[in-house]
Amino acid sequence: MIDMAKLFALRGVKITIIVTPSFVEPTTRARDSGHEIGLSIIDFPPKGSSLPDNIVRFDQLTTPDLIPKFIRALELLQQPTESILQELHPNCIISDMFLPWTANSAAKFDIHSLVFYGTSCISQCVSVQMGLHTPYEKVSSDSDPFFVPNLPHQLMFVRTQVARFALKAEGNEWSNLLRQAREADKRSYGEVFNSFHELETDYVDHYKNVVGMKAWHIGPLLLSNPHKPQRGNELGKNEHECLAWLDSKRHNSVVYVCFGSIATFTPAQLHETTVGLEASGQDFIWVVRRG
Repeated sequence: MIDMAKLFALRGVKITIIVTPSFVEPTTRARDSGHEIGLSIIDFPPKGSSLPDNIVRFDQLTTPDLIPKFIRALELLQQPTESILQELHPNCIISDMFLPWTANSAAKFDIHSLVFYGTSCISQCVSVQMGLHTPYEKVSSDSDPFFVPNLPHQLMFVRTQVARFALKAEGNEWSNLLRQAREADKRSYGEVFNSFHELETDYVDHYKNVVGMKAWHIGPLLLSNPHKPQRGNELGKNEHECLAWLDSKRHNSVVYVCFGSIATFTPAQLHETTVGLEASGQDFIWVVRRG
């Protein structure tokens, strides 16, 4: 989101980022680097939340019972956010997909709302069609393969590759949040992806012409920065060493593996993934989060 704010600011758009205290520092660095970005801070956990005060990011959740508390805490951000909207009178609000209530807030103040997806357009296309057709319900076991219909290509899955919360239509916090997010998408002015048309042309077109959603693909946002920004924690491998290794490999021969900064794996799962990657005989780079 900060990279996107930088991109818009470079094009003369007046930007204000609403952040919680734990995200003030990266926003301040963006401002100190010469970008004209406003800053509004709201407390998190917010007042009335049952979330422990030391939990300020999703990757800090250590037990399942904290998930509904965290989701509820996100919902409680609506009132302080609306107070800021009332003060600033913006033309548009861009929010993460996990804040579906922002569509209602935008409608309340008669402004456009855009939903930001940090993932790819293909993942959103698969998610939409998976939710519409539920092909995982038509197989008899977790190991039986199935295809997701109505996509540009035949993509095959097994049921164990579908998130457990997605397998339940109701009754859990994640499925309810995703349902709210899809409903908010339909009410929004459109969506913004950290992707680009040439990377996934078929799915950009599918999302527009078949799913019927208006979307802008403005990525990769990392490359829009005039100065090379730091990403995540310090690398365990030297950057130049990685590039030299990549340059020594054949074109299109290396697989990049990364499960993001939130996913948590047991030692046994990490071991099995390692064994599988090595057994494939495929050159790969695997980014693993410390801890």
